[in-house]
Amino acid sequence: MQTSGSTGLPIKVTGTDVTQFFWRVFALRDHFWHQRDFSAKMAAIRHEKKGKAEYPGLSSSNWGVVTSEVIKTGPAVMLSSSTEISLQAKFLINEESDYFISYPSNLEALARYFMQEGLHLNKLRAVRSLGETLGSEVRATCHKAWRVPLVDMYSAQEIGYIALQCPENENVYHIQAENIYVEVVNEEGRPCKEGEIGRVLITTLHNFAMPLLRYEIGDYAEVGGSCSCGRTLPVLSRVMGRQRNMLVLPNGEKSWPSLGTSAFADKLPIIRQFQFVQKSLDRIEARLVTDRQLSDDEMIFFVDVLRKEMKYPFKIALTYVDNIPRSKSGKFEDFLSEVEES
Repeated sequence: MQTSGSTGLPIKVTGTDVTQFFWRVFALRDHFWHQRDFSAKMAAIRHEKKGKAEYPGLSSSNWGVVTSEVIKTGPAVMLSSSTEISLQAKFLINEESDYFISYPSNLEALARYFMQEGLHLNKLRAVRSLGETLGSEVRATCHKAWRVPLVDMYSAQEIGYIALQCPENENVYHIQAENIYVEVVNEEGRPCKEGEIGRVLITTLHNFAMPLLRYEIGDYAEVGGSCSCGRTLPVLSRVMGRQRNMLVLPNGEKSWPSLGTSAFADKLPIIRQFQFVQKSLDRIEARLVTDRQLSDDEMIFFVDVLRKEMKYPFKIALTYVDNIPRSKSGKFEDFLSEVEES
């Protein structure tokens, strides 16, 4: 197994059939927890190799190997996430799936396109997200567009499933403790208490080919308390993202900005895609894909919104680009930091 190298260092991990067994076990647990109808149709819009699953997509008689060897399922369809948003929307409307899964950034773009164009998915029962940090704003946008539940998961290629969203409390992630031991520690390496945010360390319990011991995955998370659902698995309240997603203010304060388009979507519909890169403690580069360049008044409004969202009067430099590519694994992040820790 190999990670995408999203932190700049691709990691290769050796596993066994037992490793894959636990992948499948927790995938099935997720289906059962959220009471999905196995006879229904599943759609996936995710990263695929170039030239594969291009529009109009691929079809399968079942949901894939995780379920097909255990349970008879309905059909599935797949489309590459590199497909233009308008064609993704057309794909979903034509396929009339009951469930579909994609990355949070892609889900947000789709949700906004559906609302903008007045489109609907009449058969849709639920949406699933994977692969990126899911912000509260993305969740709210998807609820508004489709009026169905959004179910998230926290996983990593070299680990498998780390935590699954509780079926009763959407802001609770249950750690899959039968297979991994998760620690959340502060900067001194001490365990974080409930409500505190720290670095995530993971020890695998069943990868006998290549055990990972207190492996620092690069993510930050918030420790949660006991869940009202009654499940006794350990809890994370939030998965905050990686160090490179962390905004650092000149006074040393750090935060994980949630920079969805809601703050400027109505007044600046010409912005099709964006990514913010912190270049230094006082400077942000805003990479924009737009229908045209912003006018002076639009630029002033946009900069004011960013400064308010980031809670600091950063110097904002606008860079116009034709496209903002995803990583090799298909992930997209709206905020990146190039500021090195002191």
